[in-house]
Amino acid sequence: MARVSNSVRPPFRTDQIVDIAVDVFLERGYDATSMGDLAKAAGITKSSFYHHVSSKEELFELGVGRALDALFGVLKEPEALTGPAVDRVRHIIRRMVKIITARLPEVALLVRAHGNTAAEERAMRRRRQFDQAMTDLVEQAVRDGDLRLNMEPGLFSRLALGAAVSVVGWYRPTGRVTAEQLTDAVERLIFDCPVATPATRTR
Repeated sequence: MARVSNSVRPPFRTDQIVDIAVDVFLERGYDATSMGDLAKAAGITKSSFYHHVSSKEELFELGVGRALDALFGVLKEPEALTGPAVDRVRHIIRRMVKIITARLPEVALLVRAHGNTAAEERAMRRRRQFDQAMTDLVEQAVRDGDLRLNMEPGLFSRLALGAAVSVVGWYRPTGRVTAEQLTDAVERLIFDCPVATPATRTR
């Protein structure tokens, strides 16, 4: 079957362009990717590409924005706004894992941001704001007496968020572990401590 030429190709939507850009950024690295690379991956000319977006920075922000907007949306959910702080923390962790499994490419791109560009720094700033909101809730749960920690609340929060984000490196939707099973496992890992007790050796 003959390939459809660019002249009769159905026009791309911006969200499709973002999908392509996220994949290319993950494959080549954000810094190493040019607009020419992105246009080639989409199978269109650079001029056609610029019809949708103004720069690769805009594409990066649209890509990571999907993940960040979803995460900040969790903070506005009723379960994250009312009730005991410890229950709100649990809700945020569970929803965070589900968002990560649903938005693996975008979250992976966010995790790889190092602040080398203004676009990356803006993304990291929003991520730090989310982390701080989580830390504030953990501190409230400790003050309420509903969460007993043997570490600083900020450290617990970072470790909890890190445990959730770590699934980006290995989770696959087609694998043996479902998103729901993974969510339950991460929640148990964070809240049902200790997760492992060293065995007593007999001599």
